[in-house]
Amino acid sequence: MCDSTAGTQNVTLAEIAKMAGVSSVTVSRAINTPHLVKPETLQAVRAVIDRTGYVPNLLAGGLASRKSRLIAAVVPSVSSTMFSETIESLNSELVSAGYQLLLGVSGYDPAREFELVSAVLARRPDGIILTGLSHLDQTTNILRSAQLPIVEIWDLSSAPLDMAVGFSHHKAGQLVAEHLAPLNHERYAQIGAKDERGLQRRAGYIQGLAASGIFDVPLKTVNAPGSFREGREMMAELLDEGGLSLAVFCSSDLIAQGALAEVQARNLSIPQQVAIVGFGDFAFSAYTHPPLTTVRVDRADIGSRAAKCLLSRLNGLQREPSVIDVGFEMVVRETA
Repeated sequence: MCDSTAGTQNVTLAEIAKMAGVSSVTVSRAINTPHLVKPETLQAVRAVIDRTGYVPNLLAGGLASRKSRLIAAVVPSVSSTMFSETIESLNSELVSAGYQLLLGVSGYDPAREFELVSAVLARRPDGIILTGLSHLDQTTNILRSAQLPIVEIWDLSSAPLDMAVGFSHHKAGQLVAEHLAPLNHERYAQIGAKDERGLQRRAGYIQGLAASGIFDVPLKTVNAPGSFREGREMMAELLDEGGLSLAVFCSSDLIAQGALAEVQARNLSIPQQVAIVGFGDFAFSAYTHPPLTTVRVDRADIGSRAAKCLLSRLNGLQREPSVIDVGFEMVVRETA
């Protein structure tokens, strides 16, 4: 269970109008029919809204004080195995408690996350769940103004917006480096998606290798969340650059599976010539040939704990620490 400090005071439409120096009707038009408002007036109203974090209430006045029994969650992707188990367990806990889950997909885009958060807050959910800790200032403003329970998942911070359930991606990368460095390969490399958490794992990996005296680490970057095809293509580039004694950390098991396929297509020995470590311990990872070494994270536990944090707050139960570290572990199989 989790706890947090209270947000800022809610701002009314009348107060927005006063600060912008216009009427309440003009503010309403700026929100609902902006094309009917003069550009300079629209700009003034929007500047005040951005500064205050004001979110219009789309519910009728008599309904606004009632509980919606709705929890909103914003995730980067629903197609990625990385998040699907989290979503399933989150939904299961909420449905069991009589709540419904409203899901938004940001596509790893902070601007899209802001649009989704604005849209769902206007419908007054009872709580909101976000993926990661990095948000636009506008997003942070409207979240603090909303005064709702908020859980940020899949990452950790000593100062979350409200509550956090996750683990240190940087330390996960360091753990991979500690496993691979003693294998004494000629080259060490990384294939990673360029999302915030993937970059944290990369940074931890590089730092961990540096601690073992390994400083030249070729990096291959793919679009988040990464694919089998991209893993194979990036591994091909690494192998073409020379040297057959290679250790590679991939930012997901799917990327690692593609990298593994390229190594096998070239008839190279695993892990003697090429060692591979993935991330996530997906359902297929124990059944690749050879089985994939990876970092295991309890993705379902993240969703379950996030839901319990929100439900605890909504039910007025005793307050407990606001940050939960679910941890991770190295799963050593035959690729490294």
